[in-house]
Amino acid sequence: MDKLPHDCIIKLLAVYNSLKTAEKKAANILIEETELFRTSTVFKVAEAANCSNATIVRLAQKLGYSGFAELKAELMDVKDKKSTKLYDTISKIDDYETIIKKVLDASIQSLKDTANVININEFSKAVDYLCNAKKIVFCGEGDASIVARAGYLKFIRVGLNATVALETDAQLVAITSLSKNDVLIAISHSGRTKNIFDLVKYARLQGIKIISITNYPLSPLARNSDVLLLTASFAESIMGEIMSKRIAELFILESLYINIILKRKDELEANLEKSNRALRVNKIRSYTGKNLYSKRQ
Repeated sequence: MDKLPHDCIIKLLAVYNSLKTAEKKAANILIEETELFRTSTVFKVAEAANCSNATIVRLAQKLGYSGFAELKAELMDVKDKKSTKLYDTISKIDDYETIIKKVLDASIQSLKDTANVININEFSKAVDYLCNAKKIVFCGEGDASIVARAGYLKFIRVGLNATVALETDAQLVAITSLSKNDVLIAISHSGRTKNIFDLVKYARLQGIKIISITNYPLSPLARNSDVLLLTASFAESIMGEIMSKRIAELFILESLYINIILKRKDELEANLEKSNRALRVNKIRSYTGKNLYSKRQ
C-alpha cells in the first residue's frame, strides 16, 4: 500500500473485510495497481478488476468518497502521495526499549488517525443527543467494558444521569428505563460483538438513540446506529489484544465529555466543582514544614 495516500489506506483497512467479492477485486487493483486508478478511466479500471463500472463507484463510496472522480483526485494529490508505514509490529525478539517505543507509536498513530476520521456532523449530533438525554447508558464487553466504565465515571462526575452495564442481563435491564430521548452508548472495536449488537437491536425497537463507537463503518453495529463515531486503530499484536484501540475510544469519550460541559457550562461546572470537593476526601494530605520520616526527638 506504499503508493496510496495515508488517509486512503485508513479508509481501505476499515472496510476491506466487509467488501463483497467484486468490490474486493476492485480494492486489490487499487492496492496493487494504484497508478492505473490514478491515470485511467473508470471503464479501464473496471476491466482490469474484471468487475462493473458500478462496482468501482460503490468501492469509492464505501471508502467515503462521492464517487470514482473524488477518489481519483485524492490519488493524484501529490501532497498526500507519501509512503506510509502505519505500525511497526512487535516481535518476540524486540528488547524492552523497542517494545516501549512501538507501543507508544501505535497509540500516537491511532489517536492521530482517529482525529482525522471523525465526522464532525456525527460528533455534533452525538453531543446534542447527550445534552438532551435524561438518562445515558454505557455498554461494552471485554476490554471495551473498561472504556464504558471510564465514560460512566466521567459523566456522573458532572451530574449527568449515567449508568454502566457490563453484563448482558444488566444491560437489558438498564435500557428498559430509557425513553425515546435517552441514549445508549455502545462500544465495540469490531462492531461485531454479538451481545452488544443484540442489545442495540433491542434498544432500537424501543426508539432509544444509539451512539456507537467502533472501528469499522460497515459493521453490523455501525449499520444499526443513529450516530456513528469511528476510531481508526489498526495496530496488531502477537499477544492478540492491543490497548491502542481502547485509547482511541477513550479519546472520543473525553472529547464528548468536554463539549457537553462547555455546552451546559452554567449547570455542569457547578456539579463538577462539587464532585472535585468531594473527591478531595479521598486524597492523602500533603504536609509542609515537617519531615515525617525524621526520628522523633
